[in-house]
Amino acid sequence: MDSVSRLLRMARLEAGLDKRCLLGAGTRMDVPAHGELRAPFHVLLEGACRLQVGTVLLDLRPGDVVMIPSGAPHRVITDGGAGLTGTAESVGEVFVTTRSEDGGRPVIDLFCGHYTFDAGAGSLLLASLPDPVHVSFGQSTESDEVLRMLSALMRGEARREGEGTAAILSALCTVLLAMVLRTSRGDTTRTALWTAAADGRIASAVEGMLSDPGADWTIERLSGAAAMSRATFLRHFTRDTGTTVGAFLTRARLMAAAELLTTTDATVAAVAGQVGYSSESAFSRAFRAYLGTTPARFRRGRTRAPGAAKSG
Repeated sequence: MDSVSRLLRMARLEAGLDKRCLLGAGTRMDVPAHGELRAPFHVLLEGACRLQVGTVLLDLRPGDVVMIPSGAPHRVITDGGAGLTGTAESVGEVFVTTRSEDGGRPVIDLFCGHYTFDAGAGSLLLASLPDPVHVSFGQSTESDEVLRMLSALMRGEARREGEGTAAILSALCTVLLAMVLRTSRGDTTRTALWTAAADGRIASAVEGMLSDPGADWTIERLSGAAAMSRATFLRHFTRDTGTTVGAFLTRARLMAAAELLTTTDATVAAVAGQVGYSSESAFSRAFRAYLGTTPARFRRGRTRAPGAAKSG
């Protein structure tokens, strides 16, 4: 299984479309903070607008996708008009349609939704991404063509809003996230997404650590496999992933550990060994530092998946 597919499975992501926003010129739409384990996203289908998250102001064009892993409050603004007006909502069977209060002709078509994710691997994955993530699928690439087809499906289903619409839109939104995670830094995004390292040698290192986090991943082993010097490998790894080898390996190991704690009856000590820790205490310290709880408490708070394997 490829790394992006593996990550989405481990994170237990679920997606939902909340609103279709058909906003006129000079409109401001404030989006409140999302709850714990929820990450909002927006995909702009037509028009142009700005999206403000804290001090970050993004200019969006058709084909742009923004995800906010922290769930922070944010604002969507359309230019033009005599002054900024608010929004009004009409509730449908599946989602809300939002329009400008003054009833002006729509200048943007914006889908707004959210992802929910697991408290273990999902939290670690989302916390490892830039906040916000801004990807532009407008470069006449294969991904751009896929997004156009995806957008057409989403708009068609949104207009239909009938039996099965919620499930269909949820699946399409998950496809959208997979496309974002496999998009390399460059023309499409200014921030490093380690899920899609541009350098194939770095991508191979990432894939290796994700697929076998318990292995003895030394810098010498990784740089040798990449046919680079130690210093060159470290520089390229940080450039392509936005993090250090040590921090990445820790997250990979803890994501695997969270899945094992949720889906198996292996002891905490056994899980620690499987993901590369030489002692249970070192594993517990790392787990608590990243997830805010001990492995034992994390396990007690989770429901083991049906058909989960037992240790031994």
